[in-house]
Amino acid sequence: MHSPSSDLRPLVELRAVTKSYAEGDSVREVLSGTSLTLHRGEFVVLLGRSGSGKSTLLNLISGIDQATQGEILVEGRDLGRMKEKERTLLRRERVGFIFQAFNLLPTLTVEENVRLPLELLGRTGAEAGARAHELLKRVGLEGRAKSFPDRLSGGEQQRVAVARALAHAPPLLLADEPTGNLDEETGKHVLDLLEGLTRQGDACALIVTHEPGMAARADRVLTMEGGRLVERPGGARNKGSS
Repeated sequence: MHSPSSDLRPLVELRAVTKSYAEGDSVREVLSGTSLTLHRGEFVVLLGRSGSGKSTLLNLISGIDQATQGEILVEGRDLGRMKEKERTLLRRERVGFIFQAFNLLPTLTVEENVRLPLELLGRTGAEAGARAHELLKRVGLEGRAKSFPDRLSGGEQQRVAVARALAHAPPLLLADEPTGNLDEETGKHVLDLLEGLTRQGDACALIVTHEPGMAARADRVLTMEGGRLVERPGGARNKGSS
């Protein structure tokens, strides 16, 4: 398994991050002084019960949401000091996000959904088409390129979401329950794809899941407990160093 170089700056750094939400007359603290460092080449799994703050963490790292306190750095850039447009551009260029609810655009075909990240970066025409075709083939959907999302099953939509997130080969991949709507065989195939492309591209993947079995392929296994991240034994890195 990959062991990231210690002399390289982290791809992602969270420094004592707190996230609170107002709920009526009270304030609910979802994250409490959470710290995390992610490096290129790592495949990291995040476990935790429903409502523990896992999805909130992904939204903060991607810049979709902002921390109440603390610092979040992506490739050395402090998200808290960036304007909303700057965060949007950073996310567009450097992050691939697989949403639990898919977030496919219903008015675009499968191929057009996958091409979209490339076209937003100015990569159009034959290049975008070839990349979309390659990824749809790898997730087993090359025959559905001209279909619209509402014609697909939940599992098929999830695979389109995976292909779209990988289209622009981002250095940071965030995935919220990427196999939640897939059967066991397809889920394994998608995880193989995510892990393979992560390591080939020297990227980093942070995968949120309820499936403990996914931890076996991870370099590190984290759990969300009481608003903080705890690294637990069992990741491939720990096995290799024991």
